[in-house]
Amino acid sequence: MISDKTPCNFTILAKIVSAVFHPLLMLIYGMLIMFYAPTILGYLPNSVKKILFFIILINNILIPLSLLPYLRYRNIITSWSISERKERVLPLIISSLFYSVTVYILYKFHIPVFIKSFVMASALLVITVTIINFWWKISIHSVAAGALLALVLVLSYKMRTPLLLLMITVIFSAGLVMTSRLYLNSHRPAGVWAGFFLGLSVAGLSLILL
Repeated sequence: MISDKTPCNFTILAKIVSAVFHPLLMLIYGMLIMFYAPTILGYLPNSVKKILFFIILINNILIPLSLLPYLRYRNIITSWSISERKERVLPLIISSLFYSVTVYILYKFHIPVFIKSFVMASALLVITVTIINFWWKISIHSVAAGALLALVLVLSYKMRTPLLLLMITVIFSAGLVMTSRLYLNSHRPAGVWAGFFLGLSVAGLSLILL
């Protein structure tokens, strides 16, 4: 009886993990890390934090999600998970467009450069994944996980603040996400690891150089 239920339970858990750490939420999680980690960024006025959250919530989460029913209705996508590589093309292009709009808007704000750099890094990653997806299905969940780890590492380095507990939490979460994607057979190991290192390297270099 236990052996019959275990695979089902693991599948449900893997789906929950994939939903909680959905790539669309990467920017929100990144903002939470920057705003509430014990660094100087945390002293940004709450009014500014709310505006940034609102812009990201509208541009990078609600609008893309609101377009999914239309894409499903037109049979451009055949499932809400958008698991097929060819079906990801249009949603990724749409996401790239809205990420670019977010970058344009936020660069007009007088906010720390580090925050702008992370938004720019996120946009670069979405555009890069969109290009790669024309030929190969890379794990976008893993890309987001790698980008968040890069954020914590560079944030700790640039702000000269030890963020060990946050680092461990993000590493554990990344492992959980990558394991879940493999368990659900959503990707091959190469796609998962390539996504993670793509997110880690592009976000890391962008945050250091931009």
